[in-house]
Amino acid sequence: MRNLLKFSYFFILLIALSCKDSKTATKATQSETVVGDDTEVKKETGAKTILFFGNSLTAGYGLEIEESFPSLIQERLDSLNLNYEVINAGLSGETTAGGKNRLEWVLNQKVDVFVLELGANDGLRGVPLSETKANLQMIIDMVWDKNKDTKIVLAGMMIPPNMGQDYTTEFRTIFPELAQQNEIQLIPFLLDGVAGIPELNLEDGIHPTAKGQKIVANNVWKALEPLL
Repeated sequence: MRNLLKFSYFFILLIALSCKDSKTATKATQSETVVGDDTEVKKETGAKTILFFGNSLTAGYGLEIEESFPSLIQERLDSLNLNYEVINAGLSGETTAGGKNRLEWVLNQKVDVFVLELGANDGLRGVPLSETKANLQMIIDMVWDKNKDTKIVLAGMMIPPNMGQDYTTEFRTIFPELAQQNEIQLIPFLLDGVAGIPELNLEDGIHPTAKGQKIVANNVWKALEPLL
């Protein structure tokens, strides 16, 4: 029963990624503008760049930008005196196809660590799994074409079984398969410990609260830390 309840809330979350992301943007969803500004900061400080590339989960929908998990990662880096600058390139409603199309602009600077968080919206919309996987692989290839030394972290996602058990299972395996094939770091499930837990989501029961974002940041850190 507990698992069923958890999946029900997770299903609501995925609906939000596709539908609610198109509503009025918060300060967090506007954070993509940071991409161009960070170049000068990097030149002045000699800092390496960690770029988070994803949808509303990365953007921190409904929260202040400083409450999003990429900002929390920046705080942790600073507390450890690690010379990295975080760029939040999250865009609400983004699919793997959309991400592929805007990637070239995002890579207009050298990126040392690239955190890829896309795919949930594809799964909700029933995009063919082969297309989602191909788009993610193309994004990985494009990043390495720009800079072969960039380290890549892939965020794993899950979807409810409304598309059928076969689709759901194969969707979940896309991420570990890509991580293994490309020998990149994997976050097994970005929303582990958050999805389906009402008190860790906003009042709409959809997006992670500031407290939920802290748990997501911990999930990301586990995969990110070995690369720093």
